[in-house]
Amino acid sequence: MTQYHIAVVAYQDCLLSAAYGFAEIFELANEACQAASLPTHLTTHQLSEKEIQAASWDKQYKDAFHAILLPPSLNQASYSQTNPIIKDFLIHQHRHGAILCSACAGAFFLADTGITDKRVMTTHWALESALRERFPKQPVDTSKILINQGDVITAGGMMSWVDLALELVQALTNTHIVRQLGKTLVIDTGKREQRYYQQFQPSFDHGDGAILKVQHHLQGDYAHVQRTDTMAQLAKLTPRTFLRRFAKSTGLNPNEYLQRLRIQVACDTLEQTTLPFETIALQVGYDDVGSCRKAFRKITGLTPSAFRQRFVSPLTH
Repeated sequence: MTQYHIAVVAYQDCLLSAAYGFAEIFELANEACQAASLPTHLTTHQLSEKEIQAASWDKQYKDAFHAILLPPSLNQASYSQTNPIIKDFLIHQHRHGAILCSACAGAFFLADTGITDKRVMTTHWALESALRERFPKQPVDTSKILINQGDVITAGGMMSWVDLALELVQALTNTHIVRQLGKTLVIDTGKREQRYYQQFQPSFDHGDGAILKVQHHLQGDYAHVQRTDTMAQLAKLTPRTFLRRFAKSTGLNPNEYLQRLRIQVACDTLEQTTLPFETIALQVGYDDVGSCRKAFRKITGLTPSAFRQRFVSPLTH
């Protein structure tokens, strides 16, 4: 019998549904392994910060874990600063072969170790800017729900802890067990992307009044052609200075920003109306419907029809 010991770090204000849910999914995996005569067993250990600190010199916990899981959190204060106890624990466990795994805000603990400085990781799309600001060397791709790099696995959205649990089960057992779990839990075990659910939420609190003025203008006039020199005049800046400050404040150049804004409006319109996409494309400012369709797929990862099918109830049609 192969025994795998998995630690769930139940830090202060972590999402309890995830902390306990991990253990429940792994127990269901054990039942599936038993039914399939697979000699594998997953044992879950839920550890608080106090337990980690108290066990720091205990051989039982020092080298025992095959994987460490960092759940999501609803409280920014719980992950916005360095936690030396958890940081040292993660570094030590990784050095001894543990797979480090995070879901949503758990990525902040993982990034704080420095282990992922050259690894692309994901987190909840709404936390991307905060993660980049705190860890500027950290590569981030929030279009992905899950990124598995063998010894480091990161998952994106609030409920991505389920995806993370299934991915770890896959790594420690096999595909048959994961499929059986999907049937038992009645969930889709197929691949998804976080960008299907991502919304464009531009930052307005950067403190640059000139750029903010242009942003407000674009919010109300996104459907019309926006020339860089005209936007620079509105900001009362030279075009070169405007481009530099716009990118610094928003993380995008003006054309990218406008495209993201238009596609977000298109997404909202697809969800809220029954208008054909051709009409929506014209309304948001595209003369060429093909170009709008291409931009839509690039940003959301779905065609307009697939987007509507995924997010709109048939009763609304």
